[in-house]
Amino acid sequence: MAAEPKTRPTDASVDEFLAASPSVRQADAAIVRDLLAEIAGAPAVMWGPSIVGFGSYSTGGPKPMDWPLLGFSPRKTELVLYFASDFPEREALLAKLGKHRSAVSCVYVKRLADIDLAVLRQLAQASAAWTRSGHTSC
Repeated sequence: MAAEPKTRPTDASVDEFLAASPSVRQADAAIVRDLLAEIAGAPAVMWGPSIVGFGSYSTGGPKPMDWPLLGFSPRKTELVLYFASDFPEREALLAKLGKHRSAVSCVYVKRLADIDLAVLRQLAQASAAWTRSGHTSC
């Protein structure tokens, strides 16, 4: 029998999770929470123990699973943002974002002050639109 994925919606409190996150990440997390909720048109929900997700979709492939449409996690050293990995505007927008690093569907930011929030908004909007149009890679 296949193991259940750990990253799925839970009833855990997003407010409590964010309050317990590193203090240097809390203000940035509040801004990102509001931004992603607005773009996704969905409230923040805990996905597993450490991802704040907004909306959901089912991935394709041989092992489909539910995944947040948009998400983030305030980690100890960085804020991790979760977007689609393959939308057409991704690389061009990342080039304009500011100081960050990225890997597959993750964008890592030390502080929001290091990036252009208008470009972050564009990234989130493009990612959500791409996924909503039926592109369901994770």
